[in-house]
Amino acid sequence: MKFSWYEKIAFGLLVAAWVAWGSDQIGSMLVHAKGLEKPAYAVAADEGAAEKTAAPAAGGAAQKTAAPAAANAMTMLASAAPKKGAKVFKKCKACHTTNKGGKNTVGPNLWDVVGRAKAAGAGFAYSGALKGLGGDWSFADLDAFLTKPKAYAKGTKMSFVGLKKAGDRAAVLAYLRSLSDSPKPLP
Repeated sequence: MKFSWYEKIAFGLLVAAWVAWGSDQIGSMLVHAKGLEKPAYAVAADEGAAEKTAAPAAGGAAQKTAAPAAANAMTMLASAAPKKGAKVFKKCKACHTTNKGGKNTVGPNLWDVVGRAKAAGAGFAYSGALKGLGGDWSFADLDAFLTKPKAYAKGTKMSFVGLKKAGDRAAVLAYLRSLSDSPKPLP
């Protein structure tokens, strides 16, 4: 009996799958792993940060809020350096231009974006998620969007994962503020 080349390949793959499955089964029979009683590496937490994440609720109890990350960037905004923001913004230049009257690319031109109506850049096809937001781009809105775009505007076409560090976001906000003939006042 003669086998064709594709039957030989299929048989080889089948044998390889059986060997992998059999090895896993034998390994599971021979080794019984136990979970750790305590973490192998303890992460030190800043006690002050935990207090900042709690805000008094109406009943007097403390509850966690999502605002601390935004609040940190907003409090850092006054001392943020636009030059640092220009460096951090290099990640964004693949999709956005910043020149006055510059063209849209993958993303809209961001000249004078602070205070501009959301999804209102001329000549750019915004996603329905951004069109549905309404209002103007405030510093707080831009900070929330830069933190995690897909969480701020569910369904946005923007694929950027966001800026985790509040200092980086504050610097980018300072840089975006500088991209205007008349920069908006800080909050």
